[in-house]
Amino acid sequence: MRAVVQRVRSARVTVDDEVTGEIGAGLVVFAAVGAADAEADLAQMAEKIAGLRIFNDADGKFNLSLREVGGSILAVSQFTLFGDARRGRRPSFIEAAPPDQARALFERFVELLRGTGLPVETGRFQAAMQVDVCNDGPVTILLDTERRF
Repeated sequence: MRAVVQRVRSARVTVDDEVTGEIGAGLVVFAAVGAADAEADLAQMAEKIAGLRIFNDADGKFNLSLREVGGSILAVSQFTLFGDARRGRRPSFIEAAPPDQARALFERFVELLRGTGLPVETGRFQAAMQVDVCNDGPVTILLDTERRF
């Protein structure tokens, strides 16, 4: 599983002029499920995100997690995180999970995030989404359960 985590002041997802998810301060999580991912990968990613210490303490250091600052998560499925453009100019998505598998695993990932006690909003799986993000910092973290980066 891969994720791009951005610290935000606010964010929202719109599909066909309908807001499907909106948060104030917190994290936007663009997440992609790989073809080989299993429950353990989802759980690892959810716990990692919930515990990431990327919020400033009183001294301006990254010492606080989302739990400690009382923020929310906006989780957006984004299979293109598995795009491999090392050859040619058109990315290959062969490592991404097929849509039915990805939908079930992404929904389980969202359940696991909610299970950490954090409020979680979402986009709409397989929809053309417009994501408005007001970055805070900006702070952007790349995560991969296979630790490729």
